[in-house]
Amino acid sequence: MLEKGVKVGAGTDATRVASYNPWVSLYWLTTGKTVGGLRMSAPGNLLDRNDALRLWTEANTWFSSEVGKKGQIKVGQLADLAVLSADYFSVPEDEIQDITSVLTLLGGKVVYGDGDFGGYAPEIPPAMPDWSPARHGVGYKPRQPQVLNVNASCVCATSCGVHGHAHTRAWMSSVPASDESGFWGALGCSCWAF
Repeated sequence: MLEKGVKVGAGTDATRVASYNPWVSLYWLTTGKTVGGLRMSAPGNLLDRNDALRLWTEANTWFSSEVGKKGQIKVGQLADLAVLSADYFSVPEDEIQDITSVLTLLGGKVVYGDGDFGGYAPEIPPAMPDWSPARHGVGYKPRQPQVLNVNASCVCATSCGVHGHAHTRAWMSSVPASDESGFWGALGCSCWAF
């Protein structure tokens, strides 16, 4: 699509919303790997880090009719930016998905702060809806290596048969995920998108 000049932007609600974390998406776009480390895309279908980030920032402005108003750190554009926990352009590829914001500005105002910047942050309202997994955790946590290995080696025995999932965690949560035939399934299978 990019080679043909089709307007493309990146976000968390394309093929699945397993995470609202943009760094998981950027990891996928640049490595073709799932959060469990399973490679799903051929090297020829991957983007370099700059192009992937541009899809999340500048390229998305076309869809909201805000070209030139935001999407770049540039004089005259909205002061929407994030100070990151690591340098996106230099971390090893498997660490991209672990990047977090330590300070986020929206329109020049602090909307999130962590660590040394925590005192600048306003109180965050609770996530909605009530059953949202985001209500039951504190930020994004680094994954333990043994969990990565288990997730990468798991191929579920359901009709999917393709993706590695954390079924036990989904089944034990308060999210309506225990019925594999229901809409939410086992939380994590994106077969419907293929």
